[in-house]
Amino acid sequence: MKVDLWQPNSATLICLNNTVDAHVKRNDTRRLHTHLQRENIDYRVFISDLQREIQKQTGSRSSRKRRSETQYDYEVYHSLDEIQSWMFEMNRTHSDLVDMFSVGKSYEGRPLYVLQIGKRSRQQKKAVWIDCGVHAREWIGPAFCQWFVKEAINSYQYDSVTRRLLNQLSFYIMPVFNVDGYHFSWTTDRFWRKTRSKNHKFHCRGTDANRNWKVKWCEEGASSHPCDDTYCGPFPESEPEVKAVAKFLRKNRKRVKAYISIHAYAQMLLYPYSYKYATIPNFSCVESAAHSAVSALYSAYGVRYRYGPASTTLYVSSGSSIDWAYRNGISYAFAFELRDTGYYGFLLPESLISPTCTETLRAVKAIASGLLKKCEVDKDTFPYI
Repeated sequence: MKVDLWQPNSATLICLNNTVDAHVKRNDTRRLHTHLQRENIDYRVFISDLQREIQKQTGSRSSRKRRSETQYDYEVYHSLDEIQSWMFEMNRTHSDLVDMFSVGKSYEGRPLYVLQIGKRSRQQKKAVWIDCGVHAREWIGPAFCQWFVKEAINSYQYDSVTRRLLNQLSFYIMPVFNVDGYHFSWTTDRFWRKTRSKNHKFHCRGTDANRNWKVKWCEEGASSHPCDDTYCGPFPESEPEVKAVAKFLRKNRKRVKAYISIHAYAQMLLYPYSYKYATIPNFSCVESAAHSAVSALYSAYGVRYRYGPASTTLYVSSGSSIDWAYRNGISYAFAFELRDTGYYGFLLPESLISPTCTETLRAVKAIASGLLKKCEVDKDTFPYI
């Protein structure tokens, strides 16, 4: 029986007394029920008809909530083509605050677009990198990146916090990191996670773009088998998407002070290390920033997020982007796991886009605001090991 694990994403991470979220084909449900009952395993059916829920989010626009045909709707999920057209439009209509560029091409040849948001300035400003859509099925990610851009541009005139942030910092926003996988999740398999690169020895496609970074590559928490969802790839930075972003961040490492990657789902804010149980040298500063972010997020709707090192808060994983960013001198590296905690999972309803993005925006602004203050850290901190 083929089981699509949602949480955790690998069978090796299943442990005693922990919950597991899984999706099976309709024809296998009765067999699974029988098996679980026989083993005395408690279970609940959260979504009995996944296809119906998928249709709500990908069906024809007429059947979905649409407030205005002329205005871009930030409260629905958008296909890759729609997102890229929106990026061009933002670049065209807000040239005072927005600059669009490409960092490279994907495996299937699609451009990897990034929006630089901020007030133009002669001197080099500190920068914040935010990427969304590393894992294709996590659609709330790209929705947040678009929401962030909209709010930054719309509130620049009247919100003093936003104005200060955009005047003093540059934000690099990559709404869809894994463009090929995201496109595939719209056209073919809604629950696709990986990139779409081909493997010469196996028929299975794709690499986990968050296990492909050049830091403790393919060790604990990553798989060397091409058919697994956490496949680390044939070598570090084998994926053109990872290679392109790593190259850009390396080139701008003196300016980029924070790296933020938006994922789903678990309601967590994670920081290094992912690959080992150890405390980072600037733990007090990073932990303080995480606490501020989670408190700001809670202030919107009372949603609670856990925060801490990725290895202890979520699970151990090697080759992750936050560990790579941290090793490459970006001292504030965070991964958000947005709503929810498993009821809808990857199929977070469109009605929850607005509250999820509103609260997450508060958290990201808290992290960015913290960069403008000085956090005292011991100058003789030991290097990243």
